[in-house]
Amino acid sequence: MSNQTQPQTIKVDLPSPPPSVPELLASVRQATEDLKAKDLVEIDVRGRSSVADYMIVVSGTSTRHVKSIADEVVRFAKNLDVMPLGVEGEREAEWVLVDLGDVIVHVMLPRVREFYALERLWTVGDQPP
Repeated sequence: MSNQTQPQTIKVDLPSPPPSVPELLASVRQATEDLKAKDLVEIDVRGRSSVADYMIVVSGTSTRHVKSIADEVVRFAKNLDVMPLGVEGEREAEWVLVDLGDVIVHVMLPRVREFYALERLWTVGDQPP
């Protein structure tokens, strides 16, 4: 009999590469469409923000709707193996921000969206005078 032990093989699952920004954007669009979010606006902030490449702004019809849309965005992102860097505003659910790294999603009640006017803020200078 031999006292030699067999070498042990350790299998390590390496993380898969993150999805491309277009894949992440498509996933966010799908999540918001599935829950009937209103007035989706996609803003390319590359070169204007060091925080993200794109911002997506959508409206929900009630605080419950806003929270549900944000939850769906998180669920779709996790299906792509993207863990949100942060989710803010869920408790009040008038404006929920979902930070997915390259893409930041703002889900807002219409009155809050109108007040803060993020689309105007991030597109100043894009339109001709």
